[in-house]
Amino acid sequence: MDWLFELHRTQPVAHAIGVISLVCVLGMALGSLKFRGIGLGTAGVLFAGILVGHFGSPVDHPTLDFVKEFGLILFVFTIGLQLGPGFFAALRQQGVRMNALAAVVVILGAIAAPLAGWLAGFDGAAVLGIFSGASTNTPSLGAATQTLAMMPDVAADRRALPALAYAVTYPTAIACIIGTLLLLKRIFRIDPVAEAAAFAASHRSHVDPLERRTLVVTNPKLAGLTVDNIPGRLETGVTISRVRHAGDPAVSVATDATRLGVGDSLAVVGTPRGLDQFERVVGDTSDEDLVLASDAVTFRRVVLTNRGVLGKTVQELDLDHRLGVVVSRVTRADIEMTAVPGLRLQFGDMLQVVGNEEDIEKAGDLLGNSLKELNTTHFVPLFTGIVLGIILGTLPIAFPGLPQPVRLGLAGGPLIVALLLGRLGRIGKLVFHMPVNTNLAFREFGIALFFAAVGLGAGARFFATVFSALGLQWLLAGVAVTLLPLLAVGIFARMKWKMNFMDLSGLLAGSMTDPPALAFASNIAGSDSPTVAYATVYPLTTLLRILSAQVLAIVLLG
Repeated sequence: MDWLFELHRTQPVAHAIGVISLVCVLGMALGSLKFRGIGLGTAGVLFAGILVGHFGSPVDHPTLDFVKEFGLILFVFTIGLQLGPGFFAALRQQGVRMNALAAVVVILGAIAAPLAGWLAGFDGAAVLGIFSGASTNTPSLGAATQTLAMMPDVAADRRALPALAYAVTYPTAIACIIGTLLLLKRIFRIDPVAEAAAFAASHRSHVDPLERRTLVVTNPKLAGLTVDNIPGRLETGVTISRVRHAGDPAVSVATDATRLGVGDSLAVVGTPRGLDQFERVVGDTSDEDLVLASDAVTFRRVVLTNRGVLGKTVQELDLDHRLGVVVSRVTRADIEMTAVPGLRLQFGDMLQVVGNEEDIEKAGDLLGNSLKELNTTHFVPLFTGIVLGIILGTLPIAFPGLPQPVRLGLAGGPLIVALLLGRLGRIGKLVFHMPVNTNLAFREFGIALFFAAVGLGAGARFFATVFSALGLQWLLAGVAVTLLPLLAVGIFARMKWKMNFMDLSGLLAGSMTDPPALAFASNIAGSDSPTVAYATVYPLTTLLRILSAQVLAIVLLG
C-alpha cells in the first residue's frame, strides 16, 4: 500500500483528482443527512473537504485554485441561464420592490460585518469570510479570494482567512436564517398554509387560463369577411382554429383566408374575458364542441426545435397558407398563451397545431419537433458564454474613491452574461438552451468542485481556529451579521407592506441565497410558492454580494 500513500509525490494529478472525488462523495453523503427535513445539501462537501484537508495529504494550491474557479463559473453560469428568461419580466412587475428590499439586506450586512470586525479587532481578511459565511453566499467568497489574490501585499496565510471564517460562520447562518422565519411567523402569528392559499389565489387572478368556446356567427356585418379581418380578433387575443359553415356537416380548419357566413360555427380559443368581448362581435355561444364533431380535423402538440424558424412570429410562419394548419396555442415555460399573430417564437416552445394528420405531419417537420434536439446540450454556446463571462468578469471598472478598480470577477461576469443570454435565447444560430436536468447536473457539479477546493484549502487550520476564542468570536459576529438585516427588513416588509409570508420567506431566503431556508419555508407552507420570490431576488442579490465583497476587500486590505 506504500504506492497509495506516496501518490501525492509520484502522481500529483491522479492524487488531486482522487482526493477531490473522495471529498465530493463524503460531502454529498453528509449533506444527505437531514434533521427535521433540513440538511446541508451540497454544502456538506465543504466540511468533508475540511476534514480531509486536515488529516490527509495536501493538494497543491495551483490545482485547487483551478478547480475552485472552474467550479464557481459552472455554478453561477448555469444559474444565470435558468433564471434569465424570467428575471427581467419579474423586475418589471413586483420585482423592483422585492429586489430593493433584498439590496437593503445586502447593504446592512456589508455595513455590519466590518463594524463587527472593527469592534472585535478582527483581521480584514476574516471579515470578508464572515460577510460571505453569514449570508451563505459562495460567489461572494470566490470574489473576495480572487481580489485578495491580486493584492501583492497580502500574505498567503491571510488569504486563507476568508475560507476559514466562512466555514465557521456558514452552519450557524443557516440556523439563523431559518430561526428568523420562525420568529417572524411567531411575532405576526402567521399561518403558512393559509398564506400559501391566499398567495395562490392572488396569482391565479392575474393569470387567466385559456378555454375553448364555440361561437355561432349571427352578426350580418361579418358575412363575406375572412377570418383575419374580423373586428376585434387581435385586440381580444383570441385564435380561431375550426369552422363549420352553415348547412355543411363537415368541420374544417379556419385559416386566415376562410370566409364567413351567417350561421357558421367557430371554435375559438382565448381567455374568458377575451372570449366574452369577441362573442359580442360574432354572435351567440353554442353548447356544441367542434373538436368532438369531426375526426378529420385533429390537433397535436409540436415542439419548436428548428433553428431556421426561431425568432419568427406566428404570422411570419404563415402555416395556414403554406400547409393549411392553424396554431391555436403556445406553451412556454408552463405558461399557455393564445397564438396571436405577433407572438415571437422561441426554442422549445410547444405549439398546438390544428389540421388534418398529413398537414400536421408536414408542420412538425417544418418546426423540428425533435425531443432529442430539445434534450441535447450544445457545448459551443455554453463555452462561448463562459468566455464572454470571463472577459466581462476580468474587465477593470474604476469607481471614484476606491484605490483599485472593481471587477465583476469569475462569479459576477459569467452570471450577468448568462442572465442576458438566457433572456435572449439565441444569437444567430447559437441557441442558449440547456435542458433542465443538464443544468442542474452542471450546477451541482460546479458547486461541489468549489466547496471541495475551499474545504481542502482551509482544512489545515480549521480546527485550531474554530475551537479557539477567535473562532467563537467569528461565530458570534456571523450571527449578528445574519440576524440584524433579516429581522429589520422582515419586520418592515410585513408591517408596512403587509407582504404575504410566501413572498417574505422567499425574499429573505433569496437575499441570503440559502436553499435550505427556501426548502424549510416550502415545507412549513406545504407549497413551492416561496420559490417565486427567491428566484426574483437571487440574481441581483448574488451580483450585489460579489461587488460588496470586492469593495470590502479593497477598503479593508487595499
